[in-house]
Parts: sequence; structure tokens; C-alpha cells
Amino acid sequence: MFVGMAVFGFLRSLAGLDVSFAREPELGYLAMAFDMSLGMAVWMRIRGHAWRHTLEMCAAMFVPIVPLFPMLWTGLIDGDTLMIAAHVAMFPLMLGAMLLRRHDHL
Repeated sequence: MFVGMAVFGFLRSLAGLDVSFAREPELGYLAMAFDMSLGMAVWMRIRGHAWRHTLEMCAAMFVPIVPLFPMLWTGLIDGDTLMIAAHVAMFPLMLGAMLLRRHDHL
């Protein structure tokens, strides 16, 4: 995930597609989640995981935004809180996906 975030974020920057998280927290989070998911998906496929398991793990990166984006839009939270809350939620969701497919992640 971290390699994906670094590599694909760098490539996006080279292409002039930088995202300002301060100005556009929604787009910033989506870009970061996409970069991390892409890196994770590549590594999971190399390791032989099925597409279903790979996509479940990638979904765990995006599920936290479902309740958080509306909270951001209504002013209940700010961009920093969005990022923190999404990351705090992301890890238990990924753990749940791993426990669901425990035999594939050993």
C-alpha cells in the first residue's frame, strides 16, 4: 500500500495531476486510496490471491468515505478529521476482510 501510494503519487505528480488535499479533501482521499489500492492489488495478485479477495481488500480502502463525505459536506468534520477517521476505520475493515478469508492470508 505504501509503495503504491509513493510510486503512483509520484507518477501522478510527474503527469501534473497533483491533488491539493487542503483544497479538495475528497479528491485527495480518493487519489490516495486509489494509489494504495492499486499497489496492494498488484502485490496481492503477484502473491496469488484471487480477484475477489483482492477487490474486498481494496473496497476496505473506500468504504469509510460513505459516511464521512456527507459529514464533510455538511461541516460536521473537516478534511483532517476525514483523513484520520478514514484511516482509523480502514484498518479494522481490512482486518475483517482478512479474517473472512483467513486461509488465503496465512
